[in-house]
Amino acid sequence: MKEAPEVESRWQVVLAILGIFSLLTLLPNRLKMFPNWVPFLLTVALIVPMVAIQLTAAKARWLRVERMAISFFLAVGGSGLVCALVYLLYEMLRRSFEVTGIQLLASSVAEWALNVLLFSLAYWRLDRGGPEARANHASTRPDWLFPQQSALECVPPDWHPIFVDYLSLAFNTATAFSPTDALPLTPRAKVLMMLQSTVSLVTVIAVGARAINILGS
Repeated sequence: MKEAPEVESRWQVVLAILGIFSLLTLLPNRLKMFPNWVPFLLTVALIVPMVAIQLTAAKARWLRVERMAISFFLAVGGSGLVCALVYLLYEMLRRSFEVTGIQLLASSVAEWALNVLLFSLAYWRLDRGGPEARANHASTRPDWLFPQQSALECVPPDWHPIFVDYLSLAFNTATAFSPTDALPLTPRAKVLMMLQSTVSLVTVIAVGARAINILGS
């Protein structure tokens, strides 16, 4: 009898998705690209297959549903993030007298946090074919080299990166604007990190700095 493949726990991912939903709904109305029911439906549509993967026997079917839901969620969330950032820049450059420093600062913090959570989800889904391919040590090409892979004597024999590793990768990329401990190995990994660093750089340097300047004047 063929052994069932190992399935990675989703609770950390669910918490990140709920964090994305909370940030999207708490954004000021001027930055919202969609009404609140859109992120709500997307969040439910993404969490349902994740719960089903953990609780049902038909894991292969729900894994396919989850893969499609994540792709759609990232497309909508990513476009909303970029559009909100463009609108923030417009407000800052064209109508700065109408926007207070507190409003700009709060918006930039929310944008930065959304950047981290969205890209952590993208990294987690992309690397080595996804979480199940990693958990079952399928022979797929790695997109990132983690430090644990260079010090196998310091980690369990079955170690593989889980969501918190990709959350740390996204946080470090958004903070340092460059790779830190995990190194990108493939062109798609490098392009994603460049994109995330660009969004973070614009958010922190342009919008955040402008907000601090307004507050200090």
